[in-house]
Parts: sequence; structure tokens; C-alpha cells
Amino acid sequence: MARNYLKTATKTAMTDSGDVRDTVQKILSDIEAGGDKAALEYATKFDKYEGSVILSADEIAAASALVPEKLKADIQFAHDNVRRFAELQKSTMTDVETEIVPGLIAGQKAIPVRAAGCYVPGGRYSHIASAIMTVTTAKVAGCEHIVACSPPRAGEGVNPAIIYAADLCGADKILAMGGVQGVAAMTFGLFDLPEADILVGPGNQFVAEAKRILFGRVGIDMIAGPTDSLILADATADPMIVAVDLVSQAEHGYNSPVWLVTDDEGLARKVMDIVPDLIADLPELNRQNAEAAWRDYAEVIVCADREEMAACSDDYAPEHLTVQADDLDWWLGRLLCYGSLFLGEETTVSYGDKASGTNHVLPTSGSARYTGGLSVHKYMKIVTWQRATRDGSKRVGVATARISRLEGMEGHARAADVRLAKYFPGENFDLSAAK
Repeated sequence: MARNYLKTATKTAMTDSGDVRDTVQKILSDIEAGGDKAALEYATKFDKYEGSVILSADEIAAASALVPEKLKADIQFAHDNVRRFAELQKSTMTDVETEIVPGLIAGQKAIPVRAAGCYVPGGRYSHIASAIMTVTTAKVAGCEHIVACSPPRAGEGVNPAIIYAADLCGADKILAMGGVQGVAAMTFGLFDLPEADILVGPGNQFVAEAKRILFGRVGIDMIAGPTDSLILADATADPMIVAVDLVSQAEHGYNSPVWLVTDDEGLARKVMDIVPDLIADLPELNRQNAEAAWRDYAEVIVCADREEMAACSDDYAPEHLTVQADDLDWWLGRLLCYGSLFLGEETTVSYGDKASGTNHVLPTSGSARYTGGLSVHKYMKIVTWQRATRDGSKRVGVATARISRLEGMEGHARAADVRLAKYFPGENFDLSAAK
């Protein structure tokens, strides 16, 4: 059976991407050449903010005092969950060594990057959870210096709850600067910050493009597009919960795709009937985002059976993947391409976005085909080392000399020759290129 599209998207995540590269490149070039002064000029222009750029301990304390105690407790709960999961992830990375051949020992070490720059969105929504997700994992990884960067609002500064969360989770400095100028400040080491080794965290199309341009000069977690979510649901699913979950993700932005894939057309049509009323009941900004996302980017697809549903999901490779269907273990074993998986009605993407412990910085726009989301592993370098006895180097030296000469790399060959001659004088080795 071919996939039956009850609702088809008229746009994709790339439709309205726009050409922002030239704008971003000019800002980066201006700031690299002009340093702190140029970054402050752009901050005044775009952030409409002229307060402290690097928040002092007193300013952090004052902002934290504004955060209600109940919200502090929730942030602490989320931080503890993210920290525990990150610590579990780190425990899977161990230093190892083995004797490749007698006398030749090789190993690997996991070394955290020294300086991490964590971007925390604060424009349309104040992403408190992004501070928790990015700073906590960097801290658990063992980064020596962590900067949390978030855009201030005119006349207000950075959201106090973001400041509190970043400080609680272990940020060494909090940078009140948004957009490309904030990314540039962390990358170029402005305002007496260390130059970032890696940039992480979500952001708008300008932040994403800045990370794309700077990648190579600095590491990045990923180049993220608009957030996207897919729900796999069978006849056992609750149409209301499916609809609420779709709408909850559509509110992210006007171009945030949401997809429903099912083998039950009746369920699909019930969900499609419910969604418009749920959207209409949202606050204005959320409603505008969800209306556009549902109208232009959402799809509803009916498949023949669960195998075809799983294949369809793998083709989309969604950032967030929810399963509301029987036999959850089957789905866990079968599904291959997703950023984060939510199994059963009892969990939801919203839990992962905010407080359950897994990271919400995830691959979008189909990139879950080849990468996972942010974790302690993103802050770690897996490096290798080796050492050898003289006897252990003998066979390696002979093979290296021959292979090098076959490749035409005589300098490499001689690096092996000189050792063989020193360690094994009087021995005759056939070091000519293999025939």
C-alpha cells in the first residue's frame, strides 16, 4: 500500500530559510576586526541593550533573587535529572589500551575540550531549559571554562531565570549578548573570555548560520534548523493526547514541521478534527506560530501496517519521535533514525524539552540520519596514543617502510629505516616497495 497523505505540507523547513549568509559573514568580519567595540555596537543595534555585558556576581545574585522559589525548585529538579543522565553517558567513555602485537601498545583517551560556549535563546521565548541542557553537560564533561550567552531584552537584560539556571548549572561567565554578536564574542574570545573550543545550543537562523561559517575554526554541536516532531500512533492511541502533542511542538515556530504517521485512518481524522480547536485556544503568539506550522508544514500519513510506519519515520528522520502504539519494545528495536525517542503515552517531547534528563539540543531537518543530539560526548575528544619496545617496533617499521615506498612517500619510509638501522644493526631488511 502506498502512503496515503490525508494532509500534505505546502512548505518545508528550507522554504523560508532565506539567504542570510552575507549578513552573518559581514557581522562576523566586522567583529573580528573591531573586537569588543564592534561587538558592543552590534549589541546596541540588535539587542537594544547597554547594560553589563559580562554579568558580575552581584548582578547574578540580584537576578536570582527575582526568581520565585517554586521555579527555582523546578530548575534544580531538571538540572539534577540532566546531570545524572550526563554522568551516566560519561561513564560509557573509558580510557583503554591494548597490546596490538607483542611490544606495541596503543590506547585511547577521552579529553574534554577546555572552553565551551553555550548559546541560550531568549528572544521569542526564554529558553531556561537550554541553559540547563548545555551548561550542565559541559560541566559534567569536565570543561575548564563555560560561558553561557543569552540575548538581553531592551531595558531588562537577560531573563533572571536563565541567569539563575546558568549559574546553578556551572557557567563560569554569563554573557548578556544575543545573535551573531554573542556567537562571535565567544568564538573570538572578546571581553576577556577564553576563545571557545566548541559552540553549542539552539538559536535562530542567524545563530545557525554563524555556527556554520565558524565551523572548523571552532567545533559545534550541529547546524540546527527549525524544530520538528513526528508521532507514530496506532488504533490504541488517544486522539486528544496525540493532537495536544502535535500542537505543543507546532507552537515552537511558524516553520516547525509536525507529522502524524498512523495505520488507522479513523484516528488520523479524529486528530485532524481536534487540532484546530486546540490551536485556537492558545495565547496569541503561540497560536500564530502553531496555526502557520499546522497549515503550511504539517503532514498526516496513513500507512498499511507498523513496518511501513517505521519505514516512513526513518525516511523523515525526525528530531523528536513519539510512539503511541502497542508493543513498545518492538518499536524501540526497529526504529533507526531519530534525535530522541519517546515511548508511550506516559512520556512526551515536552518532558524531554524541559526536565526529564535527556538533552533537548537535537538534530533537525533529517540530520538524525547520521548524528545524535548534544551530550557529554560532544564536549569530549577521543584521542589515541601508542608506545612500543624496540622489538615491538620491528615488524611495524618494516611494513611502514614498504608501504610508504609503494605510495611514493620516501620521507615516511626513511623514518622507519633509521630506526631499524639503529635498533637492529647488522640485520638485513628488504625495505623496497612491495612487488
